[in-house]
Amino acid sequence: MHIVVCAKLVPDPEAAFSMFRIDGQARKVVPAPGLRWVMSPFDEQAVEAALRIREKRPGTRVSVMTLGAETARNALKHGLAMGADDGVLLADAAFEDGDSYTTALALSGAIRRLGGCDLVLTGRQAADGNAGVVGPGLAELLGVPLVSFARDVQAEGRTVRVERVLDDGTEVVEAPLPAVVTVSNELGAARAPSLRETLHAARKPVVAWSAADLGLPAGEIGAAGIRCVRERVFVPVKDGRCEMMEGASPEEQAAKLALRLREAKAI
Repeated sequence: MHIVVCAKLVPDPEAAFSMFRIDGQARKVVPAPGLRWVMSPFDEQAVEAALRIREKRPGTRVSVMTLGAETARNALKHGLAMGADDGVLLADAAFEDGDSYTTALALSGAIRRLGGCDLVLTGRQAADGNAGVVGPGLAELLGVPLVSFARDVQAEGRTVRVERVLDDGTEVVEAPLPAVVTVSNELGAARAPSLRETLHAARKPVVAWSAADLGLPAGEIGAAGIRCVRERVFVPVKDGRCEMMEGASPEEQAAKLALRLREAKAI
């Protein structure tokens, strides 16, 4: 069995807001120099899901794939240190300034060049943009079933069995392989890379492909192929006010609060 995990390198989600600024003219968020970049935590859990499957199905091959500049190789290194078998880096200036569609298009092209796979795993969304579009886009472009928001993934024979998260509980869904599954944070914490795997990661194979290697036309990738255009990027204005309810007792404070909410037509 061959599993491909698509992972993204993102600014550290724990970084302070002061480490970012808004470029209104370019309509994008600019991170400060020196900011730490990490694999998106949701994608970490997708790697974890793949490794759990491999533990139950010896002989399974786990590949980690990422798209970005040469620095995106760090996402591959982390996935390999967690235990993945090999990596694929899609690095080309032609991929720059793309959107979720162009990313999914490039990833699907790379999966086809690999000869396909049995299962594609992604995080439910990236920790920076939070769009959650690339996984479903991959399923559409590859022409395979999609199961989203997985908290548990089991592969049995030519079937994937997924327990997925709903607003009011969970449900179990089965789909034929090949398929795409997006993994949710309810899967649980991802394993930390062991010292042995970290040392071994440097010897694991990583291939780097360009847009030309994938046979993708220049007009369909990167900025030239985007289907989503940002109209504006800005910091929301916070104009909330705090009003304290005075009173000799909690009951009196509650009564004043109820009257105030009625005046404001909130109740």
